[in-house]
Amino acid sequence: MSEQQSAENSNVTLAARSVRKSYQQGPEEVVVLDGLELKVTRGELLGVVGASGSGKSTLLNLLGGLDRPDQGSIEILGRDLATLSESQRAQVRNQHLGFVYQFHHLLGEFSALENAAMPLLIAGKPKREIQERAQELLVAVGLEHRLKHRPSALSGGERQRVAIARALANHPDCVLMDEPTGNLDRRTADQVLELLLDLNQRLQISFVIVSHDERVAARMDRVVTLDNGVLENTTPENDAVSRASS
Repeated sequence: MSEQQSAENSNVTLAARSVRKSYQQGPEEVVVLDGLELKVTRGELLGVVGASGSGKSTLLNLLGGLDRPDQGSIEILGRDLATLSESQRAQVRNQHLGFVYQFHHLLGEFSALENAAMPLLIAGKPKREIQERAQELLVAVGLEHRLKHRPSALSGGERQRVAIARALANHPDCVLMDEPTGNLDRRTADQVLELLLDLNQRLQISFVIVSHDERVAARMDRVVTLDNGVLENTTPENDAVSRASS
């Protein structure tokens, strides 16, 4: 491997290499991903678009180590997930990845602070560190006055902000998002998007965002379209440059 290739690889947070994934529907095999290739670099904002049923959520589940490809490999910071035990995969997810979904999936019996702290509890961090980190994140997403509120007492946008804080708890290298603004009104969705862009710039975390929202896609560094099981780059180079400088 050349020195340039080594440097490029060290900058890759997530990689999918020749990934194939299919499901059985009765006697028929339905191929969802077919030889898919993808690299996500450090600090990159990547948008993934495609028709409903094209496999976008399947792709996120594979990238997050929640499912296994039939063929090919998924690598996180150069580690092939297929070589890890289930407990090791869970540890990698906890330490290096964050997840945000269209529906926030907060635990209703816990406060915003307790929900944001969950990944830290799972990681076995000291109690004081858990408290300080969770509070710091909720302040960062503008919820300093909602720390003790349960999800039922929060608006949809506030719940999604708690979910974002939770995803950032363990200083992840990449956050995977499935329609993070899809369940929000336009004004709230715009606020959440601005928050994500700010966090990306300040923390240099990679974001992979599946979205049908053209306004979200328009703010990404790069946009790829999932079609017939493969990804096609749909971001003109000059647009990507202008987005990065805006």
